[in-house]
Amino acid sequence: MKKGFTLLELLIVIGILAILATTVVLVINPVQLLKKARDSQRMNDLSSLTTAIAFYVTETSSSTGSIYTAQTYADVAGASCYAGAATSTAVALTTDGDGWIPINFNGMAGGSPIGSLPHDPNITTVGASPGRYYVYEVGDITNRTFKLVANMESTYYTTGGDGDVETNDGGTEITLYEIGTDMDVAIATLTATCYYTAGE
Repeated sequence: MKKGFTLLELLIVIGILAILATTVVLVINPVQLLKKARDSQRMNDLSSLTTAIAFYVTETSSSTGSIYTAQTYADVAGASCYAGAATSTAVALTTDGDGWIPINFNGMAGGSPIGSLPHDPNITTVGASPGRYYVYEVGDITNRTFKLVANMESTYYTTGGDGDVETNDGGTEITLYEIGTDMDVAIATLTATCYYTAGE
């Protein structure tokens, strides 16, 4: 007599596999994992930039020049996070002073501490909701302080999440991730040209 699976047994196995697959997707949540990975990249990018700019500030003695004016510098054109201030249009990733951060890292004694300026890993255009791009802001011109800003997207790193870096970073805006040497630099948030978040 030939042995095999009955239709009922096959349906039970398929049902169990479907339940297990659904459970795995709900527990692992691949969409949130991708968002969390991009947020980790954002934190790494801004940390590297903070270090590079701090090296530059330490090495140079001049406190003049465009990198110390009240202007929004971002890796997208049209972002304006200073009320009434000029907006940068350069979006290149070069480190020769022509990139979105107008610092000539290549002119440093040991060469540029970074290979290129980073882009937000899930970059959006200005006015998109939610806004995702990097912003560089000048703080105190005399002391040459600065702040870098990004908008996190995972529930883990955003306001109220287990790893909430937006609220706990010491910056002025609890819905954005801020890092730098001057956490008191004000940012005009939630506007059409600065991290617009309608419907987020």
